[in-house]
Amino acid sequence: MKRVLIPLPDIDFDLTEVSVPWKLLRDKGYEIIFATEQGNRAYCDPKLITGVIFGQLGATPEAIGYYREMEQSREFLHPVKYAEIVPSAYDLLHLPGGHAPGMRQYLESKVLQQKVLEFFQLKKTVGSICHGAIVLARTIDPATGKSVVYDYKLTGLIKSLERLAYYITFWKLGKYYRTYPAYVEDEVKSVLMNPDNFTEGNGAYRPFVCVDRNLVTARWPKDAFVYAEKLIEKLSAC
Repeated sequence: MKRVLIPLPDIDFDLTEVSVPWKLLRDKGYEIIFATEQGNRAYCDPKLITGVIFGQLGATPEAIGYYREMEQSREFLHPVKYAEIVPSAYDLLHLPGGHAPGMRQYLESKVLQQKVLEFFQLKKTVGSICHGAIVLARTIDPATGKSVVYDYKLTGLIKSLERLAYYITFWKLGKYYRTYPAYVEDEVKSVLMNPDNFTEGNGAYRPFVCVDRNLVTARWPKDAFVYAEKLIEKLSAC
């Protein structure tokens, strides 16, 4: 049975970007393993269940339903620690996103970055969506001194979406939509051989996935189903 690893922060991950791939991959018979920094059970950003502002901007009922199902699964309730991850034991790494402050634990973890590096060194299939691209950008290959995605074509949360969400909610939520001073797109572009290798896709509201060799990337929750289907396609071809 092929095995899939999904690392998470303790709190604030995007429930759609985790539960949709989990549901589709599990229904195909793949074994899913979650990981958190200390092996604690993780919790999603609660605003995505109740609605970010005036009950809007949250996850869809379908994604919330998947999350409620995932919450009851043994693998979600009993994650491994980042330090216990053995990349050679997995066929796929999925790096989800999220923008709330709790994500920084995951986005800044040097232990996790080392594990991501090993996935690339082993040429395993790696996927990321939204802020997951930051983990990729910050994973440095010591052999080159450059990011593991330096010469890849990829995508992540695009600036126009991140900026719009920030502008329309700042009056109520402050910097809730600004995980860092730099936009995700700008940080990722800064580590690429060619900044044009960061692609925005064909319109923000059309589902989009970018595939380059062993790397599969997407931009935000609306891409989650197409992204998960592409991961399944890659796993099936292995």
